[in-house]
Amino acid sequence: MATKPPKGDPVQDAPQVAEPKHAAAGLPAIGHTLRIAQQQMGVKRTALTLLRVNQKDGFDCPGCAWPEPDHRHKAEFCENGAKAVAEEATLRRVTPEFFAAHSVADLATRSGYWLGQQGRLTHPMHLAEGGDHYEPVSWERAFDIIAEEISALGSPDEAVFYTSGRTSNEAAFLYQLFARELGTNNLPDCSNMCHESSGSALSETIGIGKGSVLLEDLYKADLIVVAGQNPGTNHPRMLSALEKAKANGARIISINPLPEAGLERFKNPQTPQGMLKGAALTDLFLQIRIGGDQALFRLLNKLVLETEGAVDEEFVREHTHGYEEFAEAARSADWDETLEATGLSRAEIEQALGMVLASERTIVCWAMGLTQHKHAVPTIREVVNFLLLRGNIGRPGAGVCPVRGHSNVQGDRTMGIFERPAPAFLDALEKEFGFAPPREHGFDVVRAIRALRDGEAKVFFAMGGNFVSASPDTDVTEAAMRRARLTVHVSTKLNRSHVVTGARALILPTLGRTERDLQAGPNGKSTEQFVTVEDSMGMVHASRGRLAPASPQLLSEPAIVCRLARRVLGADSKVPWEEFERDYATIRDRIARVIPGFEDFNARVARPGGFTLPHAPRDERRFPTATGKANFTAAPVEYPKLPEGRLLLQTLRSHDQYNTTIYGLDDRYRGITNGRRVVLVNPEDARALGVTDGSYVDLVSEWRDGVERRAPGFRVVHYPTTRGCAAAYYPETNVLVPLDATADTSNTPASKSVVVRLESALEGRPEARPEARLEQSATD
Repeated sequence: MATKPPKGDPVQDAPQVAEPKHAAAGLPAIGHTLRIAQQQMGVKRTALTLLRVNQKDGFDCPGCAWPEPDHRHKAEFCENGAKAVAEEATLRRVTPEFFAAHSVADLATRSGYWLGQQGRLTHPMHLAEGGDHYEPVSWERAFDIIAEEISALGSPDEAVFYTSGRTSNEAAFLYQLFARELGTNNLPDCSNMCHESSGSALSETIGIGKGSVLLEDLYKADLIVVAGQNPGTNHPRMLSALEKAKANGARIISINPLPEAGLERFKNPQTPQGMLKGAALTDLFLQIRIGGDQALFRLLNKLVLETEGAVDEEFVREHTHGYEEFAEAARSADWDETLEATGLSRAEIEQALGMVLASERTIVCWAMGLTQHKHAVPTIREVVNFLLLRGNIGRPGAGVCPVRGHSNVQGDRTMGIFERPAPAFLDALEKEFGFAPPREHGFDVVRAIRALRDGEAKVFFAMGGNFVSASPDTDVTEAAMRRARLTVHVSTKLNRSHVVTGARALILPTLGRTERDLQAGPNGKSTEQFVTVEDSMGMVHASRGRLAPASPQLLSEPAIVCRLARRVLGADSKVPWEEFERDYATIRDRIARVIPGFEDFNARVARPGGFTLPHAPRDERRFPTATGKANFTAAPVEYPKLPEGRLLLQTLRSHDQYNTTIYGLDDRYRGITNGRRVVLVNPEDARALGVTDGSYVDLVSEWRDGVERRAPGFRVVHYPTTRGCAAAYYPETNVLVPLDATADTSNTPASKSVVVRLESALEGRPEARPEARLEQSATD
């Protein structure tokens, strides 16, 4: 059933399938890490580079945002972190000669995997209006082109400034400063697509949209609940923290529709015993139906309320608001409805309750499995209710732990990358820089796509990321991008977004985290700069690259923003952009005066390991909400209802993937090798639907707008997922997620609860032809 891809592009729809693994990491992870790293970097470069990852005097891993312990191993990285570093520090290069040999139309037929494997971008490139090839362009001309298009806009709000999570604090601060001096709050970012639901729920309930725990709290916890998260692939270093917590006596409940190898057993590659035997992590696995988490936590809250002495009455009385309304709603939770919503048994829920009641210090960790549903925000509010009931916020070893994905995605938001900025932040900007920032809210990701689609936005500028592949409703997103007058991407490597362009397009190559950043001072002498990042738990620390840049043509992200601002804003700008480009310490001085918690920034970040940002609920049990207390909330229980003959699809990553970056074509822990176009289906569901293991189907999503969205040519894999649920990799399945199917309040795409039907790929439709399936596979 395999199809022939474009020359040099491997087949992706004919995988080999084996039994899923029941342990993560260990010797296979070491072998895979070294193989990938040496292929990209060579032996010497691999050793020199990997030993600096996440070290106090090294660079922050460009992968996930999991924090580092104070005492660090010499190999303080995971398999996927090593893959991210290898792809950035690769010896492969994408030069102007590459673009001369490949038209944009040719590159559009290539898979995202193939594009990413070509290597590092070396020169600024321009696609002229009506052109078919990117051509090299000087930096000066590139900034002129951007200035031409921006000056032609009817309003600054016709420009969109997107940000990826890998952008440093310094670059993010400058980027939002430029956009706001220009006159717009159109600052969508990748948070809009992942943890926006967490921020919305936590801001309302505890007063700050971040987690309340530090790494040390995991080691002190009695109970850790991991819900809607797969640490073994998405945050592998978290497994070391869970292993240490288990050794200290913690118990772990895992809540997920799929069994995940990393949460079953972790074979720590940093110890001999770990590699050989490993540690069992999960004490209770609740294999929940997709979207049933709110119902589960609501029932647990009811059962806690009904247990004498279980509620921390002093904490509730002194520190919370809205308890009575919440309690009334919780007491109405229904066992039958909960069992239907979750697919769990009464015995499983009662076992979980026993573990909850036995714990004095409980942490709940979660990720996209909770945040990407229509009812994601009420679900996370219910998690907060669960913790508040027993006083598990503002206590060592307890709290909320939303596990952020991309490195510094949390720091970007702290720096002001937000389309709905707080008035106090804008006031501080105005006081510091002497201009009046716009107050009207801007576009988030979904609204930006609509604006581009409808002609309300005409310039799209992306600071990192792969917007086209990361966004929902692929066909709509691509059509929207093509309506733009100009699309600009600041990037280190090729991706799909570079071949879905506006009338004109620019690719601006930038330094990676691994590379040395030298900036010329006023006397012409170059001085080495460093940047900073904030991890998932509010720790801020320095990141210093040491490799020579991939090309002398590269500019750092702060330098790109500063030069862009000088060209677009001109002499009237009130911001000292030249000074900021020369010396990043001057940026940090301004951050210190604008953003609370960053006082004396330069001195504090100079300390090895950096510093912790304040968090009032954790540090003082003070809750900066509208009521001045932590807020209990009450909302109707929601969960997806499935029509007959349909499945609820969740999109997810493979193990050889980080966000939209595909490192390889294997998902080792799930038993999938040499392919990505698979759909994981419970064998009983497959039999009921008449699809056999190994057969090929088209995935067709159904939503209230009546539009048929189709992802063709997926191999069915019988897999132990929850009945009624299915799973497949993104970005291949983003085409199935309707643009308007979003979470209430947060507007996050509901990528974890897509109603689909499976149709045979051999029914004679044009989409079922091998060449059509190939085209779809290549463009995904």
